[in-house]
Amino acid sequence: MDNRKKLLTAGILTLVAAGIGFGVRGGLLEIWSAEFGFTMTELGSITGGGLVGFGAVILFAGFMIDTIGYKKLLMIALVCHVVSAVMLFAATPVFNASGKDAVYTLLYWSMFIFAVGNGICEGVINPLTADLFPKQKTHYLNILHSGWPAGLVIGGLIVFAKGIVAWEILMATFLVPVAIYGFIVMFETFPKTAAQQGTTSYGGMLSRLLGPFFLILLVAHACVGYVELGTDSWINKITGSILSSATLGTALFIYTSLLMTVLRFFAGPIVHKISSLGLLLVSALIGAAGLYLISIGDSVPFMFFAATIYAVGKTFLWPTMLGVLGERFPQSATIGMAIMGCVGMLSAGALGGPGIGYKQDYFASGQLQEQSPETFERVKAPNENAFLFFPPITGIDGSAAAMLGDNGAAIENEREIAGEAWEGEKFDELRKQYDWWQANKEFAAVDAAPVAEANLLGSRMALRVTALVPLTMAVLYFILLFGFKRTVVAHEEPIDAQSAADDEEPPATSY
Repeated sequence: MDNRKKLLTAGILTLVAAGIGFGVRGGLLEIWSAEFGFTMTELGSITGGGLVGFGAVILFAGFMIDTIGYKKLLMIALVCHVVSAVMLFAATPVFNASGKDAVYTLLYWSMFIFAVGNGICEGVINPLTADLFPKQKTHYLNILHSGWPAGLVIGGLIVFAKGIVAWEILMATFLVPVAIYGFIVMFETFPKTAAQQGTTSYGGMLSRLLGPFFLILLVAHACVGYVELGTDSWINKITGSILSSATLGTALFIYTSLLMTVLRFFAGPIVHKISSLGLLLVSALIGAAGLYLISIGDSVPFMFFAATIYAVGKTFLWPTMLGVLGERFPQSATIGMAIMGCVGMLSAGALGGPGIGYKQDYFASGQLQEQSPETFERVKAPNENAFLFFPPITGIDGSAAAMLGDNGAAIENEREIAGEAWEGEKFDELRKQYDWWQANKEFAAVDAAPVAEANLLGSRMALRVTALVPLTMAVLYFILLFGFKRTVVAHEEPIDAQSAADDEEPPATSY
């Protein structure tokens, strides 16, 4: 099949689109917090919705590939991406008309639909790449997934335009790679799956997966989703908070994403030397060290060093996990990769995003209540937030913290620009923020420092606790590597044999 590289390019572009959306969204959390008054837990739920939808649909897409086909599923993803972008442009009017709860719902569902498109793509492109390059699964899956950090780099650069260009337009820039992959998908043919060729069945694929090896893989991949994607939802904001500069936080995010993009092209030779599971074990340990180092960082050079360690640790986790499954269960890759992708994304969305947000609220509000209870009473959010079985907590109101941070400059400017229209329904929510500032600005000199210190502690502690997750992964990889007699070994060809492998034609059947 002579269009393998075109189809691989389309797959990479789907991940570039997902990465741009994810990266820009991470850079907009401060704007959403200040403009709409969201707490950290609420922001975590919005970003989590963008991952829960991702995970749920990966599983659906995996089971539908043999019925609907690669091509039609990718066209459905295209529609989802466009609809999500359209919804974003309604956010500010909805907030002005109906308030915080309404815009929270709108943003959540926009992120959810965006994630549905991403989930369909993820469910398709992983088994598709394994089909296209059967002799170098792990190597080409890592190349495929270089599209994700490449999108994060682009998204991080786009974020530098916030404050100059409307955030809705910045968020919608992911439509550019969407249009390109849509064009490729529309005019190219795709290979048939093993089930479509009659070489296996759903029952056969599932029966091969049953067993402790696959179950441990699923638990490990849930941890991968939490520590990689859940943390990435927050890392831009957290590092910016630690360095007291949103710009430096974004620069770190771009740097680590660029490093990941480059490193993923070298997975093949590394796997050939130490095996896929060996690479995963080493990566988990490095990732845990990186998260801890970021949490204690206090200078720009040290933070770049810590971020480098963290980036190296997380680079190979997701695609190499898929490669392990493809090596161990080649006949079950379509369903197996869908199940793993679903578990990873659901963990990131339902646990990682909200959980890390909850940890920030927990430690920040706890310190503020203990050290400055009067300040806490003035800046606490109007509602409680809960996470799983942990106790409900009242976080710090994001808009109040922002007004203290800039000494009310932004809200005063909004009041001045609105002029005579300020008393209209359009400005109801902004008027509430303005009224809070007028009632509390006399305490700003007292409140600003403890609020900033509390939020900084929350950021540091959230990462420190999260470092326990990759340590858990390392234990699981150790069990898989040494606890099973039939250890997965690298089946990839040496890097200098790639050209020969590329010349081998995969099955010629297509539709």
